[in-house]
Amino acid sequence: MRREQRLRHRKDFAAAYRQGRTQGNQLLVVRVRPNGTGVTRFGFVAGKIVGDAVVRNRVKRRLREAARSIPTAAGLDIVIGARKASAAVDYRRLRQALAALIKRAEAAPPGAGPSNGQEHA
Repeated sequence: MRREQRLRHRKDFAAAYRQGRTQGNQLLVVRVRPNGTGVTRFGFVAGKIVGDAVVRNRVKRRLREAARSIPTAAGLDIVIGARKASAAVDYRRLRQALAALIKRAEAAPPGAGPSNGQEHA
């Protein structure tokens, strides 16, 4: 992801946690907050409960790729948190879970069709 598409500062993560709408499922937690710009920024979180550093980094790499491939509305800060079960599933299942949460959090662009994990950006 390009630099302007990433959440990098603690205050941005804190604002998303404090003011964002939260949606979750058994694999992920997504927090969405309008950021007042035309750019959607993503942050990825995987705590130690997910696994050791190798596992956490693998999960975050998969989530970055999934976020890249799912269309989202402009002007949002989206923090994607991995739950423990996310380490044990394949990329396709992780992407489907993220797409469902993006849609449920109303972060999908207007007119976006159903997310079945088959579309590519």
